[in-house]
Amino acid sequence: MKNILEISNVSKSYDGFKLDNLNLNLPYGCIMGVIGENGAGKSTTIKLILDLIHKDSGSIKIFGKDYKSITKIEKEEIGVVLDGSHLPEKLNLKEIKSVMKNIYRTWDDEIFDTYINKFSLPGKKIIQEYSKGMKMKLSIAIALSHNPTLLILDEATGGLDPVVRDEILDVFWDFVQDENHSVLISSHILSDLEKICDYISFIHKGKLIFCESKEILSEKYGLLKCSEEDLKYLDKQDIISYRRNQFSVEALVIKDKIPKELIIDNATVEDIMLYHVREGV
Repeated sequence: MKNILEISNVSKSYDGFKLDNLNLNLPYGCIMGVIGENGAGKSTTIKLILDLIHKDSGSIKIFGKDYKSITKIEKEEIGVVLDGSHLPEKLNLKEIKSVMKNIYRTWDDEIFDTYINKFSLPGKKIIQEYSKGMKMKLSIAIALSHNPTLLILDEATGGLDPVVRDEILDVFWDFVQDENHSVLISSHILSDLEKICDYISFIHKGKLIFCESKEILSEKYGLLKCSEEDLKYLDKQDIISYRRNQFSVEALVIKDKIPKELIIDNATVEDIMLYHVREGV
């Protein structure tokens, strides 16, 4: 399977933080979710991909080419939506469309109008009068209207109500039905990513903890509920971490290493992330 994005051994240091030796591969036709706590390195990763900040080491390839050598036309194949509105607040939709037509060679009025109608965005209001959800919908409509093949989103669903989020997730899902398209999305709302993502990458304190398909994560990890005594007989290498309840212990474990007589429940992406963050076993 060919990759639309390849990040190899990329590092970036700031005072008090280091993104350390990051490796990610996003195949064509897939959605990858990037998860992690605040300050873990998610936004730094996206800024590096977009060449908004400079890496210290490693390589980044987009469309099979070094990211610094892609042409202006190839850059138009990358749709970007960042957290918060970065649109001219005093313009209305007609004026926004006029501006974008002069920015993007590949701009398509018909696609833009389709998304504006789909999202029920008011044409006469200026952007300043839009709600946060409306502004995000508009940003997504713009990103999709210059015919990208790679869509990169940083916290695009944060702060939106569940109905709006679900509507936007459907758009991303439809986008990758063309197997030449891919999406990289960071989000704190892990249930959203669980709905649509093919791959999940977890960054913790600047280090990549895992980058796996959602199916493999589901097969690999489970939640074990047992007694303290049962836990003592398990190999520590098979326990990611655990927490004590009043009458039992709950642990994230490697499923196929646990005795069959013990009951293991399915683990969500959120469970997997939170237990990895817990220090020690």
